[in-house]
Amino acid sequence: MIHIEGGRFQMGSDRFYPEEAPVRPVRVDSFLIDAVPVTNAAFTAFVAATGYVTEVERIPDPADYPGLDPALAIAGSLVFEKTRSPVDLADFNQWWHFRAGADWRHPLGPDSTIDGLGDHPVVHVSYEDAVAFATWAGKRLPTEAEWEFAARGGADTDYAWGDELAPGGAMLANYWQGLFPFSNQQLDGYERTSPVGTYPANGYGLFDMIGNVWEWTSDWYALPSGTAPARAGKAASCCAIPNPRGGRKRDSYDPAMPAMKIGRKVLKGGSHLCAPNYCQRYRPAARHPQTVDSATTHIGFRCAITV
Repeated sequence: MIHIEGGRFQMGSDRFYPEEAPVRPVRVDSFLIDAVPVTNAAFTAFVAATGYVTEVERIPDPADYPGLDPALAIAGSLVFEKTRSPVDLADFNQWWHFRAGADWRHPLGPDSTIDGLGDHPVVHVSYEDAVAFATWAGKRLPTEAEWEFAARGGADTDYAWGDELAPGGAMLANYWQGLFPFSNQQLDGYERTSPVGTYPANGYGLFDMIGNVWEWTSDWYALPSGTAPARAGKAASCCAIPNPRGGRKRDSYDPAMPAMKIGRKVLKGGSHLCAPNYCQRYRPAARHPQTVDSATTHIGFRCAITV
């Protein structure tokens, strides 16, 4: 783990997506954070020691999902599949597909394995799974503010390394090069996840804070400081918010799915599926709301400790 000395920074961005704004001064206390995301090897050790069964390995209870046909209550998870040609980017069902038997041991489905992928980040882990691992390890999940402070590496730039995505053509993170979701040029060398530590560390010595896999934080999703996107251009207070936390669980529910009372936590960092033409969230300020029961081929986590 890396010790991050507490301090003040400008959290958020007003240059990309509205949910990142406004930029506001924030202060965090010192903490420790994993240098890399939790790997398949580390998660294997956890399961071997505890017998833990992840959420996607359990058959879901139809009572938790109004309208779900009981016949469709099957253990499995969402797997990304590249399309053959351009598709409507507003319809994620074009590239996300539920696959029975997909889980952390079988990331692409029951016939796949993690053999040879021990140093890749574990995927198909829900928020509950990440908390279970962290508790076993004597750690916790980082807050959104801690995560962003750490990802910035002491700099105030759009990316973890500067204001240019690929300076001089250098690939500094695992993200999608080309037109998503059908043409991945793989200039970074990888179609899916990459071994942790493949790309240079940031200013704090942390790897894979950008791209590779999205990472869970402990905060319920809310707009920053309770503000609406329309206020993004207004000046933030000069007083730094100390150790900010997210909103309330009930306020994090997806308004597009009012019948589904499942809270959403903040994901940070983007993933290998973020692309310039689709999801420019390979940045410290980027954030995404994710229901706590979600598990996919591009969501992982790392842990933190209060000091």
